[in-house]
Amino acid sequence: MHGPHKGVIQKVVKPRNNENQKDLVLTGMVSPSDVFCSVPGRLSLLSSTSKYKVTVGEVQRRLSPPECLNASLLGGVLRRAKSKNGGRSLREKLEKIGLSLPAGRRKAANVTLLTSLVEGEAVHMARDFGYVCETEFPSRQAAEYLNRQNTDPADVMTRKNMLLAAKQVTKEFQDLLNQDRSPLGNSRPQPILEPNIQRNLTHFSLLTHGFGSPGIVAALTAVLNYLNESIKYIDKTYPSVGNAMAPNGQALDGGGKVKVDHKDDRK
Repeated sequence: MHGPHKGVIQKVVKPRNNENQKDLVLTGMVSPSDVFCSVPGRLSLLSSTSKYKVTVGEVQRRLSPPECLNASLLGGVLRRAKSKNGGRSLREKLEKIGLSLPAGRRKAANVTLLTSLVEGEAVHMARDFGYVCETEFPSRQAAEYLNRQNTDPADVMTRKNMLLAAKQVTKEFQDLLNQDRSPLGNSRPQPILEPNIQRNLTHFSLLTHGFGSPGIVAALTAVLNYLNESIKYIDKTYPSVGNAMAPNGQALDGGGKVKVDHKDDRK
């Protein structure tokens, strides 16, 4: 028995609460990586307006759960001019590539500002946000301010232990998000996480159109920079503290891990 063609979009989505008389059928012999249209960015300034390619795969994602956009919302996302037959014209174009969108369909998710962004622009925003978090967030100033306000000389060791532990947990979470392999644009990367966690990350990605995980990773980068600067401040201000200690009394290295004492193995 032969499986479906690799490039075939073939999916049936049941309508909710009998909202349509017929099932929404997404089927066709078109590659998800094919370009459906190009749209101008919503966040660009004046003459620097960027255009973003919208693939068939992205259109399918916007029509499928969790968003299930209707013709009106999809038309707004794709920047279709409002006209008397705008909805019908969009449905006809979708039908030509095998995507069926019945009239009168209701959306499934709450509309946010992110709903208006296509994946290309959402990813672009995440990349720019990451750059600003890395280069412009005042990590050192925030670290010096808070540690100067809250560090009691008698509790320096405790505070450093807390910072090292926070750094380890934050890095662990950031590493998880960096392994997110949600489908995006014209790519469907091979998952490396377990299905149960990847499924939930994909749900978040679909609602943020690719901004989600990269955006949080960018924010966590600012947090990690703050934690690193805090540790540097304590080491500089209280040089006698030395290495922090784990709860069991073992020394921790700069990364918050237990230091290994390599003893002399000579006989």
